[in-house]
Amino acid sequence: MIDAASGTVREADGSLTRYTEVPVAGDAVQRLLTEIFQEHWAEVFAGPVIEGAAYEIRFTSAPRVSMLDGYLTIDVGAWHFHLCVNDHRGAATPEQARIRRVSRAAFFHTDGGTCVPGAWGLRLWNGRGEQMITIYFPNPWLDDEAERVREPRWERTALWEALRRRYAQPA
Repeated sequence: MIDAASGTVREADGSLTRYTEVPVAGDAVQRLLTEIFQEHWAEVFAGPVIEGAAYEIRFTSAPRVSMLDGYLTIDVGAWHFHLCVNDHRGAATPEQARIRRVSRAAFFHTDGGTCVPGAWGLRLWNGRGEQMITIYFPNPWLDDEAERVREPRWERTALWEALRRRYAQPA
């Protein structure tokens, strides 16, 4: 169930996710992702998270970040991925360009869930409303090896809080 006014979603597992929107016009998403993947790559997990599949990719070396025709490329050598985060002129039609480009970006905090009591992240969707990527930030309920801890370390939310404060739309 979605409460659009508050940006809150009740998930199927009973957890509650609160979203804080990031402006997608201009280069805001490009700047945010560039900062994450150039400066904080060792602290995050990233990949699509959809029902039945969760890619929680952790970087073991600094990726190369580049931009071409609206696509931000994150390249670690053996593999890479592209995200359409800005104006794209290479599409066959303007509609196709609109669908490919990020249309929504939001920081999120989930309370509850089956793995850990909470999650802190950033999620992007394309022009069809399909998820492009989820980026998980350090979690107070997990250590650096993603193992559960007995007592939360709340200072681990500092990166998420700082980026959210700088890039999210004011409430």
